[in-house]
Amino acid sequence: MHPRISGSFPLILGGLHDRSRQAAGNVKQAAGKAMDKPGLHAEGVAQERKGEVQQALGKGKDAVKKVVDKA
Repeated sequence: MHPRISGSFPLILGGLHDRSRQAAGNVKQAAGKAMDKPGLHAEGVAQERKGEVQQALGKGKDAVKKVVDKA
């Protein structure tokens, strides 16, 4: 890691990536509904859920890091 980048910087970028994955999933869901393509809708649901799970894992990692840093 670059010496001028703080330890939480990668977590922030990861969170942005997870939220963008969720947003892309929402777009795919809407497009699937609008074009009557259930496969595209399902793909969007899966992508949104993946982003939610990754975001939750990132929050868990951040919480563990804070506890470890205090110790």
